[in-house]
Amino acid sequence: MAEVVGVRFKNVGKVYYFDPDSNDLKKGDKVIVETARGVECGEVAMENREVGDDKIVQPLKKLIRIATKEDLRKVAENREKEKKAFAICVRKIAAHKLEMKLVDVEYTFDNTKILFYFTADGRVDFRELVKDLASVFRTRIELRQIGVRDEAKMLGGLGICGKPFCCSTFLGGFQPVSIKMAKEQGLSLNPVKISGTCGRLMCCLKYEQEAYLDLLRTTPGVNSIVMTPSGKGTVVESNMLTGMLHVHLDSTAPDAAPQVFKVKQVKLLKGAQTKVNKKDMQELKDLEKD
Repeated sequence: MAEVVGVRFKNVGKVYYFDPDSNDLKKGDKVIVETARGVECGEVAMENREVGDDKIVQPLKKLIRIATKEDLRKVAENREKEKKAFAICVRKIAAHKLEMKLVDVEYTFDNTKILFYFTADGRVDFRELVKDLASVFRTRIELRQIGVRDEAKMLGGLGICGKPFCCSTFLGGFQPVSIKMAKEQGLSLNPVKISGTCGRLMCCLKYEQEAYLDLLRTTPGVNSIVMTPSGKGTVVESNMLTGMLHVHLDSTAPDAAPQVFKVKQVKLLKGAQTKVNKKDMQELKDLEKD
């Protein structure tokens, strides 16, 4: 066991462990630490606590110091520099006629490196661009190609639900999302309805999956054959969250309105599987990419 403090470098980024070096830190405190990229200013996301050695990436680096007013002033200056660097880089990209979109610029705390994050459809030869930027800024330049999900996390925005993106508000990292999850949650397999603003499958499909799997064990899906208090019928609409089923009874006319039953009132006789044609499946598979 070792005493650690969790530090985050982005608003909703990954939390890294550091040795607090006898400092009693509170959530939200600004601290200066040494990382693989150099000296950085981060925010305490997890207060002092003991964790197992198996959860620590060795060597565990010590906290350099709690951020001073001078440190915070430098961070603010770096934010202003990033805005200017962004504008310069956009002009340089246009001048070099490169098929890439600049997303964000980040100065390291000690100004030893500037990172430029961009998206592109394929590989981009940006060697001349790096040389050009290095001649302007006189420091180390690093260009990083990111995916569309990372772009959405960095820029933020509103999802189709009307709320801020999950990735930019509380999700620390991305996890694989599959079409199977959408099928199991009873969603329409329409790319427009199950994809986020980034054009990939919505992140909420992943973190809500466990709850849906639990409901799926007790809720018959659409086209399932069930026995109800009024006789045998076919499920035409299923709402896992409310536990209500719309069932068309075999004993009624084909155009008769379905009857509504609670899940506890029916018995499953035969389940049903959702079928998707090959063309639609290929289109949906593209949404699974990072």
